[in-house]
Amino acid sequence: MWAEGESEGLQTLGIVVVVCSSLKLLHYLGLIDLSDDKIEDELEMTMVCHRPEGLEQLEAQTNFTKRELQVLYRGFKNECPSGVVNEETFKQIYAQFFPHGDASTYAHYLFHAFDTTQTGSVKFEDFVTALSILLRGTVHEKLRWTFNLYDINKDGYINKEEMMDIVKAIYDMMGKYTYPVLREDTPRQHVDVFFQKMDKNKDGIVTLDEFLESCQEDDNIMRSLQLFQNVM
Repeated sequence: MWAEGESEGLQTLGIVVVVCSSLKLLHYLGLIDLSDDKIEDELEMTMVCHRPEGLEQLEAQTNFTKRELQVLYRGFKNECPSGVVNEETFKQIYAQFFPHGDASTYAHYLFHAFDTTQTGSVKFEDFVTALSILLRGTVHEKLRWTFNLYDINKDGYINKEEMMDIVKAIYDMMGKYTYPVLREDTPRQHVDVFFQKMDKNKDGIVTLDEFLESCQEDDNIMRSLQLFQNVM
């Protein structure tokens, strides 16, 4: 049987993976450090199929400045000339980030968390809105976003099957770097510990309120939410 600390560690890992995955997108776009080069005052949109919302509107809707949005868009457009990212491209990007594992399933879940309108593509607006929450949002905003990721069928609850799918996807993504070495019953044990901690009324599902309360009681999770507060 796993020690409780080891199983709870996966809950913190899950939070960190969400944020780290988003940071890897920034790294892929070359945007972790803002350049001192002169940035054009307006977005270039020539030859882009999807025209994003105006900078002023995005600045009002996110926690990024106009200058940061310009830099983000330049990197997004360079890698995604069409102005949108489909799921297959998203999976290819994550395959580069995790070459020793299979990131396709986790990338699938993450893609649908970014694709809030369920159009089958992630636009620049979707991208910066999610990054704004994960990097500069409040604790509640970050946890709500993570809850939505785990709530695979979007029914407002996390059940054991959904959490099992998420845990397996994380293990698959980490590949040979998974530690402790994965045993066949390890995912189920982690899920059981997750529900023992999160399912306050023991009804077999975790609500948003239960998730928020439990995460805020966990010092490790709270610290993990602050790790990347100032990356941009």
